[in-house]
Parts: sequence; C-alpha cells; structure tokens
Amino acid sequence: MATPANSFGQLASGPPNAQPPQLPKDGVPLMHAARTPPTLPWPDIGRLAKWSVSSYKFGFGAECLRDGDPDTFWHSDGPQPHFITIEFPRKVAIQKISIFLSWPQDDSYTPSTLAIRAGTGPSDLQDVRVATLEKPDGWITFDVSSEPDEDGQSFKPVHAYVLQIIVVANHMSGKDTHIRGLRILGPIEDNNESDTDPFPFVSLKFKSFGTIR
Repeated sequence: MATPANSFGQLASGPPNAQPPQLPKDGVPLMHAARTPPTLPWPDIGRLAKWSVSSYKFGFGAECLRDGDPDTFWHSDGPQPHFITIEFPRKVAIQKISIFLSWPQDDSYTPSTLAIRAGTGPSDLQDVRVATLEKPDGWITFDVSSEPDEDGQSFKPVHAYVLQIIVVANHMSGKDTHIRGLRILGPIEDNNESDTDPFPFVSLKFKSFGTIR
C-alpha cells in the first residue's frame, strides 16, 4: 500500500521555557521548540502499552523515551532499520505521535525519515505514514494516519493493537539513532455527556457507578 510522505521542516527557534504555540488546524504538524513536552488536548495513551526497541546501549533503553528528561535518549545499538514497538492489550484508537529530536545535540544520530506502521500484531503491520524531517530540534506532533476523515479537515485515527515507529534513515547517513522523547496520543475525548450532567463522574472508578446494572 503506497503511503504519501510528509516533509516536516526545521522547528522554529525559541526560548527553552516558551509557551506552546497555538494549535494549528488538524492534520498540520505541530512544532514545539521547548525541551519539555508540549501541553496538548490529545490524551497520552502510551502508558497503557508495553514498549520495546530493536536494540539499545546499556542505560539508554526504551525507558528513556518516556522518562520526561530531555537529556536522556534511546540509543540504538544494532543494524538498521531501528524501530520502537508499542503493544496495547486491546485495540485502541491512535490519533497522533509526539516525538522529541535534537539535531544540534545528536547530529548524524538524528532521524531524517520515519515510517509509522500499525496492525493487530507484529506479523501484519502495514505502513500508515512516512515522514521526512529536516534538522529537527524540539517536539514534532503529527497524525499517524494519512486517510482524511469524513469532513476532509483532519485525519482518521488508526485502530490497532500494535504501533511501530521505524527509523528508516538518519541525517548524514548515520548508523545508530537517538530519540529523546515519544508520546502516543489518542483522539480528543468526547465530553458531550458533561454538557448534560452538572456533576459528571470523571475517574474510571467513579464512572463504574454511573449506570444501573
């Protein structure tokens, strides 16, 4: 299945503690130059999944992708392509990924081409998006799907058990790779029921008592 490639330009520079920019129209990559993860409306669903990587140097494994520290990073240690596999216990809707890369710090270790794959298991993954990056320095957030939704204004989420992010190539033909942060984001939750209920249940524990069984 042919997948259109998307070219994401270099991130705009800004002070380290800059506030996140205004969100662009759905489908447009969000560039965030600060080192801390941006505040976004899409929920982080990565905590629900099991994370693994194709290879790593000791002390620079998959845990560095989600520790919130911009000075740590996943460091691959094996033949290309390098990849991150995120496995969910059930099928979930995946809207976007948010990834932190730093060309000024990592040079030839910085990914230049990413392929996003999804499926029900490691054996049936299909390409859903390919992205090229030009000397990124900060957080880039973009849709994992390239299929427009019904109104044509945004992209449909991908429903999958497994998501895989593949580093197809690095800048300057580098071999190993560095990724300093990664978030897997679901669709924005529908809060319509909050409009009719003045005192809605907000936690899973409370929601379990929200209906008569």
